[in-house]
Amino acid sequence: QDTDEFILPTGANKTRGRFELAFFTIGGCCMTGAAFGALNGLRLGLKETQNMAWSKPRNVQILNMVTRQGALWANTLGSLALLYSAFGVIIEKTRGAEDDLNTITAGTLTGMLYKSTGRV
Repeated sequence: QDTDEFILPTGANKTRGRFELAFFTIGGCCMTGAAFGALNGLRLGLKETQNMAWSKPRNVQILNMVTRQGALWANTLGSLALLYSAFGVIIEKTRGAEDDLNTITAGTLTGMLYKSTGRV
């Protein structure tokens, strides 16, 4: 079968551009960060409250750790994805080409900006 499955407007690309993929990247990183942070918060909460008996205060403390770590990781990974996507779109529009150099440059600039704040 040689025909396309979808009807596209005249002049439209069959693949999504970097700008359209940015939304998926940012959202995916936020969700991944929230899931990883929640698991990390559960681990830390159970570790810090291991000497307490199972009670409401222990449950609340664990829940607080889960939500705090989930939000922290979601914000961190979401911010990194936003920087990466913004750099990628700007570089693509500036150069007028979509290739691997844009991806490498966007990743390098994101890492440099993230490390410039003094975070480890």
